[in-house]
Formats: sequence, C-alpha cells, structure tokens
Amino acid sequence: MDAKHKIIILSGKGGVGKSTVAAALSMVLAKKGYKVGLLDCDLHGPSIPKILGVEGKRLIAENNKIQPFQINENLKIISIGFVLPDSDSPVIWRGPLKMKAIKQFLEETNWEKLDYLIVDLPPGTGDEPLSILQLISDIDGAIIVTTPQDVALLSVRKSINFVKKMGVKIIGIVENMSGFKCPHCGKTTYIFKQGGGKKTAEEFGLNFLGCVPLDLKIVEEGDLGKPFENKSDALEAFNKIADNVDKIINEKGGG
Repeated sequence: MDAKHKIIILSGKGGVGKSTVAAALSMVLAKKGYKVGLLDCDLHGPSIPKILGVEGKRLIAENNKIQPFQINENLKIISIGFVLPDSDSPVIWRGPLKMKAIKQFLEETNWEKLDYLIVDLPPGTGDEPLSILQLISDIDGAIIVTTPQDVALLSVRKSINFVKKMGVKIIGIVENMSGFKCPHCGKTTYIFKQGGGKKTAEEFGLNFLGCVPLDLKIVEEGDLGKPFENKSDALEAFNKIADNVDKIINEKGGG
C-alpha cells in the first residue's frame, strides 16, 4: 500500500479510549487536509464504525479490490465491523483466519495514496498485536494511550517495552480521561487521578503528546453519529495532539 506515514495506536489494556483516540486523530488530520486511512484491527471489539457514526454500513469490492468506506473527502476507513451480520455478532476465528483478514485489509484494499495510515491495534501485548505488527512494514511509530490511574499505567509500561522489543519507535503517550469539567460550575474533577501519563513519559524519556479530558459532548456526538464536529475541550486537546504528532513525524521523516 502507498502510505507516506504509518502510525499504530495501542494500549496495554482495554477500556482506556484507544479507539476514540485513533478515530479523533484520523478525523483531525483529515480536516488539516491530509489523505488519511484508518484501519481498525481490533477484530473482537471493532468500535470505529460506531464512533464515526457509520455502524451498519457495508464494504463493496470493485475490480478485485475492497473499497474502504469514505467518511469524508480525506478520510477512508476499514473495519471488520463492516462485514459482520450485525453489531452483536462475535468474531469466533482462530489466529490464521484473523491475520488473513487483516492482510486483505492492508494489501487488497483500494486505499489509493495516503499521507497517513492510522492503525488501531487490539489492546494488550499478546499474539494478535505481535502478528499484526509483523504484517505492517515501515511503521513510523507508535502512540500509546493510557488513563491516569495506576492500574492503567502498569499496563502502559508493558506496552512501551513491547513496542521497543519490536523495533518500533514510540511517537509518544496520550493520557485519556484526564479530568472532568462540570458543565454547571466549571470545576474540574480528576476522577482517575492526574498526571500519570506525563510522569510515565518523562520516566522513559518519551514525548508526552497531551491530555484528553472526559467530555460529554464527544459522547453525545458519537451516539448521534456526528463525532468531533463541534467545539469542545476534548476536540481542542485532540487538535493539539495531532499537531504534536504531525510535527514529530515530519521532523523525523524529513517531510
């Protein structure tokens, strides 16, 4: 496939908002004018279609190529969610069949020329993320998503070491669910503690890409199928994170 930059998004455990970060980063980069492809490799929990408001859509094939679903002028996505009978259908496949599907999504899809391919990996550091990384060549780097509390940070440390052992550079860490601002009084409450992601980045000598607050607007927009459309604290955070990622990638890659 023809992608100038390839970025993987991963987390040490589920439930930290990894897919939301992958979707938001893809949307923001597309709004900046980049041609972006988003590949949902989380086969057992394909939430990208729901997050982006296209749940229930179906993929088609033309000229022996899978046609990715076009979200807007600059963003295309592929997810196993587009080929399941319905959103409640489980994927009960053994490893080889899952890897074959992901290989098809990578090699037999009409992505056309991309500036960025964003790959949403399954959570954890087991066989599935390992196999997927082996399928994707020339990865520019990894973004690791965590939440601030200690139990998530234990897992993110494993993710850092996993990525390093795979020989993939780490672009940086994103701290998600970082505080909730009350819509009535404006006071911020740090439900999952504060600053753990930044502290971990500093400990490992990594870039800290930014904090994303818990934001009711993002939840409401996602449920309505109109994500990341209106001004919000979370969208502002995602814009800053995208700027940081773009800067780091282009400094490293020379444009």
